[in-house]
Amino acid sequence: MKRKVLVLEDEDSIRSFIVLNLKRGGYEVIEANSGELALDLYPQNTDIAVAILDVMLPGIDGYEVCRTLRTQGYAAGIIMLTARTQEADKVTGLMTGADDYVTKPFSVVELVARVDALFRRVAGNPFADDETIKSGPFKLNLRAREVQKNGVKIELTQIEYGILRTFMQNIGKALSRDDILEMVWGHHYVGELKIVDVNIRRLRLKIEDDPANPQYITTVRGYGYMWQS
Repeated sequence: MKRKVLVLEDEDSIRSFIVLNLKRGGYEVIEANSGELALDLYPQNTDIAVAILDVMLPGIDGYEVCRTLRTQGYAAGIIMLTARTQEADKVTGLMTGADDYVTKPFSVVELVARVDALFRRVAGNPFADDETIKSGPFKLNLRAREVQKNGVKIELTQIEYGILRTFMQNIGKALSRDDILEMVWGHHYVGELKIVDVNIRRLRLKIEDDPANPQYITTVRGYGYMWQS
């Protein structure tokens, strides 16, 4: 996978600083100063590995860009930049399809580290053609990084795929939020545990017959989650 990052930020000084440091980190950078431009650029840059989206924008905001990219089939990484600190705003960003969020003001070193961690996750590793994991109605193809339920492909982001793979590789084992955070986001990740809960809520909406009464990803009260085959 190409080390290509989309940076959507309307403040020129902030965007140029982010771009400079990403380029120093070896990334190719696509810049956009509006949501409209970001969406116009995407069809020519569908190989973007990570998109950094500012939330507060005139016109099409970061939430809408995130939602639209996911609708158009973008499955790689999305990091939201927000000046808001309210819990509801963070949850909104994650539920629209983001994988991570960074609150302004932020350390550009931390942001690049988050990009590195997400890039490693979405880039994946090569597997044999026939290497699969099966559990109940689910079949997970490790090489193609795809999941089917009853023979029908489920569209997942790469973080959602990573969570599901972690569960299916640990069937019947209770995993704490810390366990899931380390296995999916990596041990260098410095974000909040809440990101695990929101991504699992999003994953349940895609794989469960009744997300309000999950059959496969069950909650282990006071601890974390467990996959029931």
